[in-house]
Formats: sequence, structure tokens, C-alpha cells
Amino acid sequence: MTISAADWAFDKAAAAPFVEQLVRHATQAIGEGRWKPGEKLPSIRALAEQLAVSRFTVADAYERLVAAGLVVSRQGSGVYVARSPQTRRLALEVDASGSAMAQEVALLRQVMDTERFRFKPGSGCLPGGWLGDEDIRSALRELARQPAPLTEYGTAQGHPALRRQLGLRLEQIDIQADPAQILMTASASHGLDLALRTLVRPGDRVLVDDPGFYNFLAALRLVGAVPVAVPREQEGPDLAALKLALEQHKPVLYITNSVLSNPIGASVSRSRAHKVLSLLAGHQCWLLEDDIYADFDTQRASRYASLAGFERVLYLGSLSKTLSADFRVGFLVGNPAVIAELTDIKLITGMSTPPSTETLMYRLLTGGRYRRHVEQLRRRLDEVRHPVFERLESLGCRLAHKPASGFFCWVRLPAGIGAARLSRRAAEQDILLAPGRHFSSQDNGDDFMRINIAHCQHEAVWRGLELALAGC
Repeated sequence: MTISAADWAFDKAAAAPFVEQLVRHATQAIGEGRWKPGEKLPSIRALAEQLAVSRFTVADAYERLVAAGLVVSRQGSGVYVARSPQTRRLALEVDASGSAMAQEVALLRQVMDTERFRFKPGSGCLPGGWLGDEDIRSALRELARQPAPLTEYGTAQGHPALRRQLGLRLEQIDIQADPAQILMTASASHGLDLALRTLVRPGDRVLVDDPGFYNFLAALRLVGAVPVAVPREQEGPDLAALKLALEQHKPVLYITNSVLSNPIGASVSRSRAHKVLSLLAGHQCWLLEDDIYADFDTQRASRYASLAGFERVLYLGSLSKTLSADFRVGFLVGNPAVIAELTDIKLITGMSTPPSTETLMYRLLTGGRYRRHVEQLRRRLDEVRHPVFERLESLGCRLAHKPASGFFCWVRLPAGIGAARLSRRAAEQDILLAPGRHFSSQDNGDDFMRINIAHCQHEAVWRGLELALAGC
């Protein structure tokens, strides 16, 4: 049976484009069951003549319906309502609660769920409204006007001009590296994965800070490594614990946030960094320095790579924290031999990184806008920093360290309050928190939570926290 060309609602005076009207009408008719599976739609010419629109308009509408799975096109026969049209509500994500690594990525899943929570003091990123949205749009428009092809692979190590620019930026924090020593990655997480694939074998011991970034543990599990926790203090790792771990476990690698560490927001001191490097060198242990918060540092903190070079140090950086989580750009810096190995693994596992994204990042870094953008982010964080600290203390929380830069602080909750329970209560108020157990395996881990000060500006956050604390 053929659906009549007259059975189409269409209003030329309406504001909606003709194509959208046709698609909307057909979608509704199929969804309501008025058009049955297997029924034939009018030919493009017949419908165009009936509605007095161009054949291109009808053809475009039919193509959209085919793409949506509502109709099928049969060569030489016509267009028909699909036998099983996709009109029911489809599950967009699986239930991951029972997956093998559910615990390791639980907080990450919550942070990335854009619809579940209205307020996110537990987030690991800045609020979207803080980032350079208009600058990115402007750079995208400029990129679209360029004659360079957008359909080819990038170079093995990544955009050459961007790597040169990153080399200049590294000089500003006293790290000396040629562009050839820099490998672009699809994100900092991608860089971490490449580094672990290169330096670590199943069963190897790897040192991590405690408290430290939970994704390090998940990444180590993927490669079959055994994490060994080293207590993290304000000035760096506990030296006695580090020395003991090196002697007892013979680790091949130490992973650390040297600057504005996640979650405590502290940076390694210069004297502590020298002692750490000396201990690691005595045991031929590599160091992976994760410095993705570099642009938020206003205190000229020391970097391991600036003190030791790259004999057994890998430096990991990113641009996503300051620009956009949507544009994933990271980079690794190391000695030529290890960069060659990392590049091989990058090519095997993911080919090249997207040249269009790297070109966009290069334009943002060299256009003068990026420096102004970072300065604005720093000012905004400075404006909210101490008011947030004061509000937290008014709730009975304690901060052993009050970071002067960055957006994280590590908060001890009032006595008798567990972070996991508080997190559940806060969720009832539409607030996402980051309980300490995600970052620490120490006995008192549940006494703490990580707070992102940039997400604490709305008064509803504080009202919700007060209610959550009262319910614990």
C-alpha cells in the first residue's frame, strides 16, 4: 500500500524549514502507527508536485528518515516504512555497575554524566562557562576558511608547529626539550596509557601518591601492574615511605602530580624534588611527571623534568583543563629513545592524533588569546578561593593545606561524618561530591573529600551541603 501524497501536513508559512516539517510529520506518523511497516512512501516527484516544493527538499527529507532508521530505500522500487522502525526509546548507555572496573571509574562516570547532577563540586574540571568557548568558535571558523586538507592523517609525532610552540612554553618553566622530544597524544589519559605500555610489564610494581588521582590506579590495572601507595605530603611524597617502597618492592616507575596535585592541590618543593630524584636514581626507577595543571600554577613550582632532564623522566602535559574537555590534546616529553618507542605504540594503537584539533590548539596558543584566557581563569579562581575556604570551615570542615593556585582542595570532614555517606546525601540535593575513598586507600580516606572551588559559587551548593551534613 502506498501512503497518499495528500497525507502530509505542510505549512509554507511556518517558520520551520520545509525539510524539517516533512521529517517531523513522517516521524510522528510512523511513531503513532498511522503509517504501517512496509507501506510505501510517495515518489519524490509525486510528493514534490503535491506540496509544490523542490525535489531536492523531498529527497533530503527522505535521506534523513533513512538515516534515522524509520524508512528504507530499495533501489528501483522506492522508499518504505521500515519493518522495525526505531521509534521506541533506546537505552543510550549500558548498566556498568557490575563491570570489572566499575569501582575504579565510578566517580569518572558520574562526572561525565551531564544530566544527572546540577551542581558538581566533585568535578575534576572547570565549569563549562569558564572556558574559552567564543575563542574556540572563532578559531574553528578561521580553521574552516583555510585551504589545508581536513581529510588526511597527521604526522607520527603530531603537529610540528604545535610541538615547537609547546617547546617554547616548556622553556618558561625551565624545561629544555627539542620538538623532536615531544609526542602529541589524544589526551593526557592517552599519554598515560602509552607511557605504561612502554615502561611497565604485567606484575611490575609502580609507585603512586596516596592520596592521588584515581585514574592512575585504573590505568595500572589495565596493564597488569601492581600499585604501591606512598603517602603524599604537602611538599611531596613521604621520603621515608618512598625509600622503604623502593627497597622492598623494586618498582619500575613512580607516577605523580608534581604541581597542584590531584586531589590535595599542593606542589612538590624544590628540596623534596631533589631528594626524590636521588632516591629514584639509586634504584633505576622511572618517574612519570603528570603536570596537566601547569597553567594554573602561579607560584613558579619546581618540576622534576626541569631538575633532572629526561634520562629516566617522562613529562605529561595537556591543554584540555584550560581550554575544553571536548578537544582532547595531550603530550609526552622524554629522551629521544623513549619517544621513539612511544611513537611506535601510538601508531600501532591509534594511528595519528587529529591534525585539525592540533591545528586549532596551535592557533589558540599563538593568537594571543590563550595567555589572556589563562590569566582570566587565574583571577576568577583567586576571587572564589578564600570565600570557599571560609564557607567550608563554617560547616566544620578543616583544610590542612590551603592552595594558593589551582582549583582543588582536600577537605577533612567534621568528626563522625563519612564522605561516602555524605556523597549519597548530597546526591539527593542534586550535588556531586568526590569522596576520599576514590583517592586514598588509607584507613582515614573516608574522612576526606576533594572539592573543586570553581563549582561552589551557587548558594544552592552550600544549602545542599548543610542539609546533607545534617542528614548524616
